[in-house]
Amino acid sequence: MQKIGRLLFAMLFSYTSYAQIGGQSTYQFLNLTASPRQAALGGKNITTYDYDPTGAIYNPALINPEMDNQLSLNYVNYLADVNYGTASYAYLIDRRTQVLHTGITYINYGTFDGYTELGDPTGEFTGGEAALSFGYAYNIPFSDFYVGANLKLISSKLEQYSSFGGAVDLGLTYVYEDWDLVVAGAVRNLGSQFTPYNDLYEKIPTEVILGISQQADNVPIRWHLTLENLQEWNIAFRNTNRDETDLSGNVQADDPGFFNNVLRHTIIGAELFPESGFNIRLGYNFRKSEELRIVDQRSFAGLSGGISIKFNKVRLSYTYARYSSAANSSFFGVNINLQ
Repeated sequence: MQKIGRLLFAMLFSYTSYAQIGGQSTYQFLNLTASPRQAALGGKNITTYDYDPTGAIYNPALINPEMDNQLSLNYVNYLADVNYGTASYAYLIDRRTQVLHTGITYINYGTFDGYTELGDPTGEFTGGEAALSFGYAYNIPFSDFYVGANLKLISSKLEQYSSFGGAVDLGLTYVYEDWDLVVAGAVRNLGSQFTPYNDLYEKIPTEVILGISQQADNVPIRWHLTLENLQEWNIAFRNTNRDETDLSGNVQADDPGFFNNVLRHTIIGAELFPESGFNIRLGYNFRKSEELRIVDQRSFAGLSGGISIKFNKVRLSYTYARYSSAANSSFFGVNINLQ
């Protein structure tokens, strides 16, 4: 990347691809999709209660003994040459203390040519952000409920400006094995900046998520339903490009209704052959579809799909996520069993 405009586009798109709520806080990279599996299931998921330690980055109550000695590494070739990734690892101390989890999320915006407002060159600069988390979950005695928490340390450097902050994630998961049912809720990014970029303290992107998933009877499919951004109910907004004008010049404004707003909180996903060495994953994010949809053009925005293949102790994953006819991303991941 050579022009600062591409940085602005990349940052703007990463925020606005999560809609109008995206511009209300800093450290927006905390809401980036954590893994190919998550991306394939629609971009956010908090109900994968199994071996995958990446799920605990979004919901710490998913931390469980199956994650013991599992290492997950994920990389995303994002938009406008921006790259980001995650790494996570879980370790079982003993059955009494359950499992300890650690994860990291980073994003590299690349190198840019800087200019003053008059167009004079100021040299190259870079931008990047990272978050390091430590998590723990606990089974409430004599119940199928699990509670968990992540403690996160956040670092950000954009050109000459830097910031440091901290946050916690809180999660609750209910696992009913007789029905192979998982119900979960999480409150993410409760915290603040410790040091701001330039004297002004900004909010960080707190989010409330609910989810449910279940393995279908006699069919090798696990379905997932996720409700995102429940901390702000009305996230539908008028798109003036969809206004309609009649022959008399009267404008009928685009006016998303109640049902449209409900859908914009909704993500659906499915895993085919979820417990086998090979599985297929599909997801649909209604909010991405609505907000990135081009009028009178089919772009398949919001649709994502991926595969996972296991070779002995290594599982490889790939997902393709569609944003518009001009933008998409590829997600790559590897899970390694270190036992």
